[in-house]
Amino acid sequence: MKLEIPGIVDDQAIPERFCFGIPASDGPMQLGENRNPAIHWSDLPEGTRSLVLICVDPDVPSVADDVNQEGKSIAKDLPRVDFYHWLMVDIDPGLGEIREGSCSEGVTAGGKDSPPGPTGSRQGLNDYTGFMAGNPDMEGQYFGYDGPCPPWNDERPHRYRFRLIATSLPRLNVDDAFRGPDVEAAIKGHVLGEASITGWYSLNPAVSDPPAGD
Repeated sequence: MKLEIPGIVDDQAIPERFCFGIPASDGPMQLGENRNPAIHWSDLPEGTRSLVLICVDPDVPSVADDVNQEGKSIAKDLPRVDFYHWLMVDIDPGLGEIREGSCSEGVTAGGKDSPPGPTGSRQGLNDYTGFMAGNPDMEGQYFGYDGPCPPWNDERPHRYRFRLIATSLPRLNVDDAFRGPDVEAAIKGHVLGEASITGWYSLNPAVSDPPAGD
């Protein structure tokens, strides 16, 4: 099973055009182009009936008190948790690709209610839904793809793992407002193969080295 993401190379920095937040000339961050990357696949396992696409950042601070706070930094050794950036299920294996920018183009305040995607596919809630809760300008339900925007005061660069999973199911047993853990649970026992690519990104100008692996 082969996966290719044009513009994203394993263990290399992710281009800014795919990011929710980018460095600003007059401050630590501004909103980015937030384009979904293209996803190309081939050599799927025999019997593949649908594909699942997951993008997750495993490096999000487990405690958010110091996130993006002037005069503070988030230590590298702070425990981390998963943050899901993109969930798509019921992808037709015969398509062979998802085009760049076809599912996300720009940041939508309050989230995309019905993000575009391949015919028959469904996209779940990403974790900006919880992160933006309580922000009157940004809160809402964030369906589909929203790209990297790690804390600009984090000492650790963040990894973004794109997983393409071949399943034996024609339709995944998740409801319409599914989240990352729902997908992880629903695919158990039905995975025929998987391929992944992991890029990294940081908004902290003091961070220049790629993250260490698990």
